[in-house]
Amino acid sequence: MIYLDNNASTRLDPEVGEAMAAAAGLFGNPSSLHVEGQRARRAIEEAREHVAALVGGSAGEIVLTSGGTEANALALFGALAGRRGRVVLSAVEHPSVREAAGRLADRGCEVVSVPPEPSGRLDAARVLDAVVPGTLLVSVMAANNEYGAIFPVAAIAEGARRAGALVHTDAVQAAGRLPIDVRAWGVDLLSMSAHKMHGPKGAGGLWVRRGVRLEPHTPGGGQEKRMRAGTENTGGIVGFGAAARLASRRLGETGAIGRLRDRLERGIRDRVPGARVVGASAERLANTTAVLFPGASGETLLMRLDLDGVAVSSGSACSSGTVSPSPALLALGLAPVEARSVVRFSLSRETTEADVARVLEILPAAVADARGAPLAPAAAGEAS
Repeated sequence: MIYLDNNASTRLDPEVGEAMAAAAGLFGNPSSLHVEGQRARRAIEEAREHVAALVGGSAGEIVLTSGGTEANALALFGALAGRRGRVVLSAVEHPSVREAAGRLADRGCEVVSVPPEPSGRLDAARVLDAVVPGTLLVSVMAANNEYGAIFPVAAIAEGARRAGALVHTDAVQAAGRLPIDVRAWGVDLLSMSAHKMHGPKGAGGLWVRRGVRLEPHTPGGGQEKRMRAGTENTGGIVGFGAAARLASRRLGETGAIGRLRDRLERGIRDRVPGARVVGASAERLANTTAVLFPGASGETLLMRLDLDGVAVSSGSACSSGTVSPSPALLALGLAPVEARSVVRFSLSRETTEADVARVLEILPAAVADARGAPLAPAAAGEAS
């Protein structure tokens, strides 16, 4: 299998697996004071230090969670519990942020979504224009999960905090792929996830600037500074720490990944008539390319490539027999039928020259087949 869906999840690094296997013997409850409990506690705190180091923070500022979605929920609901005011976010945020903001709107907050430019860039000035008196929180992702654009978080944070708003960034796709310094970025809250950096699923974290107060996510115990009660997932946390340590060491490999990504893009444009890269002129993650194949169903192309041993993802989601286009792609100005024709290829440090060559070999026929198949029906009420 040629795996090019690393923005969805990455393969577990063997070193991470070894660390987790060793942690299987840490059976004590980390909250217990006896020897076995304290062995588990030391392993967790060592992992917390590695996670903090990856983003330039300190261990005492890390709240460990079950992943990026929970970290985003803790950031938004924790910061705004019982408060009403304006919340500003980009229109291309991950669903865990968009839907959390929707719930805040139901509770009386005013939610303003700022779309990026058609090029995929997000204009910091336009975001800050939406930060008016009474704005409580600005949430802008560090890098987009669907087409890879890197957003100007530091510039946004500087203006938003000067206006008195808290700033959260979903760095799930950026952590381990971009150098991150939370002090230099000036954010208050930053989310991350282990399984996007060759770590395990079920582990993530929220960096919380000292002095920022959050409503606890889960009551009932003293774990994680009383932010998240419940006995810690020792093995998953140890794996997260190992993945963060390895990611810090391997940040220099992104250049090689970017060269492979660029070769893939050139080859697609040369071999597939009409194909175009979404957000090509924006600064992007080195591993990510989203390609629009006019006339082809992205879902059909995904399944066709899967039969050929290539894993990718599409710019739409299938529900009840209909295909709904990605809100993020629509926010770029793509028509629904165009958004349903987008396929995302996301590489990793495990991707090889041979992988790219093989994909370019089989892709033209796969696209031709997908173009010959009828497009999936649009969702009810959706213009095509």
